[in-house]
Amino acid sequence: MEKFREVLNLHLKHRNALGYCLVSLLTAGGERIFSTTVFQCPCSAAWNLPYGLVFLLVPALALFLLGYVLSARTWRLLTGCCARGCGAGLRGALVCAQISATAAVAPLTWVAVALLGGAFYECAASGSGVLARYLCVGRDPRCAAQLPLVPCQQAQAPDVKQLQKELHRELTAQSQVLGWILIAIVIIVPLIFTSINRCRSPVSYMQLKFWEIYLQQEQQIFKSQATEHATQLAKENVKCFFERSHPQECNTPSIEDWQKISSLYAFNPKEQYYSTLHKYVNKTQENQSSISSEEGATVPVLGFVDSSDMNSTTDL
Repeated sequence: MEKFREVLNLHLKHRNALGYCLVSLLTAGGERIFSTTVFQCPCSAAWNLPYGLVFLLVPALALFLLGYVLSARTWRLLTGCCARGCGAGLRGALVCAQISATAAVAPLTWVAVALLGGAFYECAASGSGVLARYLCVGRDPRCAAQLPLVPCQQAQAPDVKQLQKELHRELTAQSQVLGWILIAIVIIVPLIFTSINRCRSPVSYMQLKFWEIYLQQEQQIFKSQATEHATQLAKENVKCFFERSHPQECNTPSIEDWQKISSLYAFNPKEQYYSTLHKYVNKTQENQSSISSEEGATVPVLGFVDSSDMNSTTDL
């Protein structure tokens, strides 16, 4: 049991990093299976370019949209947005940028692995007239005609076969170089932005650790209390239905209360609140009727506050 708890604590401590690694591994494995079992380049001057680009980019787009769908922050921002108004301006753009950066992990992994494999790029590039003029400079006059056939490698004549091998090696090299460049960009750019965000953080490293612990506990307790409250309410309603009696009064938060704790978190250095729920409780005690998420600023390093989801917190 202690070993299980240690593994669980390790998972909770490095949940984001482990999640990104798992998503990257699954995406890479899916791409390799996809490229070997489904992908068949048509070896046609008219179809190679669109066919290769569809296999390279459309799955990446689908994974990007799936990242938005699976993000708790997306639905926290959109739910009730049309009724109460959505965040606009720089703050809204910053939140969308943070969601996009998280959602981009899987699609960038797909494109990078696909480029390292070379099959999709080779098929697409062999159907490009622009690349044909570049690749065929100083080569056999039949180069432009043979280029779309390179992915199939079906030539019989020795000289044509040698030409196709040379073109194949060059296209593969181009694809792999682009793949490693993309991997370098994916590593360096987030590292720079993370370093800048941490440097500009309004709170210290240890307070951030405490903040994360608080959110885990708050979500866990909230889920437990919500389940208990909902169970009691359901039991009372069912009991009254069958016994034809009047229900006892049950204090349940109003629609306005739920909206206030569901808004995006905004940091205010003058008020130390660790979540919208924390802010709501204290503002209510102070009899302040206006509890707006606009009373503060969106801080990138605190994006995890809105990303917390009850379903992602393991019951201990």
